[in-house]
Amino acid sequence: MTKDDIAAKDRQRSGTNRRRFLMASASTAAVPAFARGAPSETTPTSAGGAARAPVDIALTINGHERRLAVDSRTSLLDLLRERAGLTGTKKGCDHGQCGACTVLLDGRRVLSCLTLAVAAQGRAVTTIEGLAKNGELHPMQQAFIDHDAFQCGYCTPGQIMSAVACVNEGHAETEADIREYMSGNLCRCAAYPNIVAAVMQARPVMKTASRE
Repeated sequence: MTKDDIAAKDRQRSGTNRRRFLMASASTAAVPAFARGAPSETTPTSAGGAARAPVDIALTINGHERRLAVDSRTSLLDLLRERAGLTGTKKGCDHGQCGACTVLLDGRRVLSCLTLAVAAQGRAVTTIEGLAKNGELHPMQQAFIDHDAFQCGYCTPGQIMSAVACVNEGHAETEADIREYMSGNLCRCAAYPNIVAAVMQARPVMKTASRE
C-alpha cells in the first residue's frame, strides 16, 4: 500500500468521524428543543386563557344578594373570606378533612373548601356571621357559650354551623347521634363532651323556634 493510499483512507475515516459527530450533536440539541416545545402543545394558550377568564355569579350570602366576578377555580371558602370579607369561616386543612370551613348551602352543610364558588350560583349561603338575628345570638351560639364548648375556638364556627344542620336534619336526638353525625368536625382541643352538651341544649330551643 502506497503513501497515497494510506492518506486517502485517513481522509475517508476523518470524514466519517466528522459526520457522526455532527449527527450526534444535532440529535442531542433536538432533545431539549422538543422538551421545551412539549408544554405549549399540551397546554394551549387559548385553553389556558379561557380557564382563567372571570365568571360572573350571583348568590345570596346571609340574606344579602351578592354579584361577583370570580375565577372559575375559586373555592367558596376563598370567595367568602377574600372577596366577601366574611372571615368567620375558617380555613383549616383545606382538604375537606377537618370541617372548620363548614357553611350552609340552601340549608345543607357543605365543606366550603371543596365547593367551587360557581356551584353556589343562584343559591343561599349561610355563614357563622349570618346566624344571629337582630343582635340576638342563635340558640346554638348561646349554647356553645353556656357550655364552654371551645378552647382555642378555631374550629368553633364550623362546629356551630354543622350542629345547626345536624339538628335541622333530625340527627341530634341522642348523644350518640350527635357524635356520629358531627364526626366530620374535628376539635384539636378535644372539647367534644361540651360540644355534645351544647347541641343537646340547643336542640329543643331550635325545634320550638321552628314551630313558631
